[in-house]
Amino acid sequence: MKMIRYGLIAAGVIVGSLLIVTSASAHKDKHTPQQLKAFEEVFMEQVKVGDLLFHGDDATAKKLNVELSRTGMACAMCHPFGSDNHPHEFPKFQEQIGQFATLRDMINWCIEKPNEGVKIDPDSPAMKALEAYIYWSNRGSKLDPGRH
Repeated sequence: MKMIRYGLIAAGVIVGSLLIVTSASAHKDKHTPQQLKAFEEVFMEQVKVGDLLFHGDDATAKKLNVELSRTGMACAMCHPFGSDNHPHEFPKFQEQIGQFATLRDMINWCIEKPNEGVKIDPDSPAMKALEAYIYWSNRGSKLDPGRH
């Protein structure tokens, strides 16, 4: 009798766990059209800020308290399009850095080396905006991390 009771308890725990996991994953996948629109609007706001930074807008850089270049160079002078950074290939071994790198590492390398700017915090609003712009400009490309 104890074995049956323990078996029923175990079965109940398993079924309960499955219901929790199933309902959690089902809830996670459901977003209303309004939510999706809000998510896209927030993303596009970041893309706009990143676009300004990428093209050397000093007012935006000052507002975010970053110095991306001391040479007068903007990211777009070497990379006319954000997708020229090949963000779909990161993370990968990056020759210029001489190590395995993320897109954020490469953005900071470009800021520090050719542009003689000040490295920015990888979690800063400026980095997130630059990254959003670069990824947005590369939409539709297949991810191919590690490609050289």
